[in-house]
Amino acid sequence: MTHMIVLAGTAEFTTPEGRDACLSTSAPLQLPARNEEPGCLAYYFAPDPVVNTRMVVWELWQDENSLAAHFKHPNYHDMSAHFSKHGFLKGDFKKYRVDHSEPVYDETFTARADFFTLKP
Repeated sequence: MTHMIVLAGTAEFTTPEGRDACLSTSAPLQLPARNEEPGCLAYYFAPDPVVNTRMVVWELWQDENSLAAHFKHPNYHDMSAHFSKHGFLKGDFKKYRVDHSEPVYDETFTARADFFTLKP
């Protein structure tokens, strides 16, 4: 059985200007991952609205194989170099294996924290 993989984390930069420059020039590196890498379901970098030297990273991969292929792809290596060019200090990135997903809202449009579709 294969599971989707969520990669989520934060990247810290030396200055707000460095973070902003990294973000504003990263689209040419993000688009190929989204559009050309098999199994890439989402690939987003965004500014943290509270910490002005932090970037939020969120990716969704079809399975372990697609994430493994990404780690070998030039897009991944080019993005790492791009981060470094703009004062990247450190990152805190984690991956999560997804065994189930479902809507947040049930048929009455009530937000649900429980996994209601799994109940008998």
